[in-house]
Amino acid sequence: MKRFTYFLLLTLVLAACGTDSHRFKIDGRLLHLNQGEFYVYSPEGAIQGLDTIKVVAGRFTYELDSPNPATLMIIFPNYTEQPVFAEPGKEVKLRGDASHLKEMTVKGTKANKLMNEFREMTANASPEEALRYAKIFVEDHPESPVGTFIVRKYFIQTNTPDLKTAQQLIKLMLEKQPRNGYLRRLQRQISGMESLAIGSDIPKFTAKDTDGNTITDATLRKNKITVVCAWASWSFESVSMLRQCAVLEKESAGRMKLLSVCVDADSTRCNNTLRNNNLTVPTICDQNLLNGTAFRALAFSNIPDNIIIRNGKITDRYLSIDKLKATIRETYDNGSTTEAKKP
Repeated sequence: MKRFTYFLLLTLVLAACGTDSHRFKIDGRLLHLNQGEFYVYSPEGAIQGLDTIKVVAGRFTYELDSPNPATLMIIFPNYTEQPVFAEPGKEVKLRGDASHLKEMTVKGTKANKLMNEFREMTANASPEEALRYAKIFVEDHPESPVGTFIVRKYFIQTNTPDLKTAQQLIKLMLEKQPRNGYLRRLQRQISGMESLAIGSDIPKFTAKDTDGNTITDATLRKNKITVVCAWASWSFESVSMLRQCAVLEKESAGRMKLLSVCVDADSTRCNNTLRNNNLTVPTICDQNLLNGTAFRALAFSNIPDNIIIRNGKITDRYLSIDKLKATIRETYDNGSTTEAKKP
């Protein structure tokens, strides 16, 4: 009887450990924020779409059933993003002040500790220094998932991508993380971006817009000038860019066409944002975030992002809204569309 009781207790303990070993938990506490909500997604796909985290009395918890390590991106109301590195069976504590979100800390695992150290290192660095620190960090910690986040943020998802350095660092990380499928997807993304440099023909693709209409590369080729704007409802900067692109289209009196690519995980949220901003722009939103068909086919790298297509060729990329306005209006002033710039 004693042996049976011991065996039963041991079985229950092991079963409990087996269940808990797949769970990851965030225990969050924010000063100067009584209640509210923000979003969380995973670039690797550990979360399907976008989750909502609710804050009550300055506290929140978030749990994820994930048998593998993953990167979670928390999007706060001011559009600040905070990476959290999840590990099965672990719990981390997120602490910060809602009025100083950039000083937030996440404690509980080695990866999050390394991320805190990197943030402290770059807190007062110039953009050039931050890039140098980013490269050194990845070279020093090629085995860490933090390196993947840093390469994506500093060398890929930026208006001035450094694809050569990104490729070098990803190759270094793959030597230590050969089974990291997300790193290999980043490699393919970079290859696509390199193949769609200025002067390139737009690639073949097919997608549906939010009204059910089919959008293809042929749709973009038939216009003398097309601006494609990548945006998300949670990025104020990108929504602002989309609004101003819509004004440019109206000014053009038919000479320019606008297409938008929304990376929201929820097409309803996308449509609500369009309606609330009085936008009637053909919009692709396949709810696959940064892995969407059009987003990948057109080799976008950032939110916000944009490309200009003239006569079927890509002539500009990653323009600020001021530069985009000047480029389009200069074309009108010249009275014609020019051929694609040579790379």
